[in-house]
Amino acid sequence: MAKRNRSNDDVTINLTPMIDVVFLLVIFFMVGSKFSESESRIDVSVPSVGPMQAISRVPDERVVELTAEGNVLLDGQAVTNEQLADVLATQFAQYPDLKVVVRADSAGSLQGFAETIHTVRRSGVAQIGIAVKVDSGGSGGMLR
Repeated sequence: MAKRNRSNDDVTINLTPMIDVVFLLVIFFMVGSKFSESESRIDVSVPSVGPMQAISRVPDERVVELTAEGNVLLDGQAVTNEQLADVLATQFAQYPDLKVVVRADSAGSLQGFAETIHTVRRSGVAQIGIAVKVDSGGSGGMLR
């Protein structure tokens, strides 16, 4: 068997790259701390803002229903015309893009429907839709 010759050199770890990295980190933190001290001495007038309001999403379109008996419902809750105008005016003040859909029973009076549309319009809402059911036969829901 052949015998290996071991060299007399000791195996050592080269620490030079590690010392270089540590030295660079020390310099980095020294320079960084120097910047933070100099920034605190600078007199800067920071801009101000007005009062903050909560960010919330725009409400879904509101549905006003007029039953055959003449009852007015806002999203399924019975209301009077005055209550309807107050609620819609309050929401319109918060959300100018508020949309309202008016649905009326075909057996109801046209006068009640016109009053409900006028109440919604009086509250300030500009985007008013009228829900209709299109007949499958006939003119396809078009007025002549």
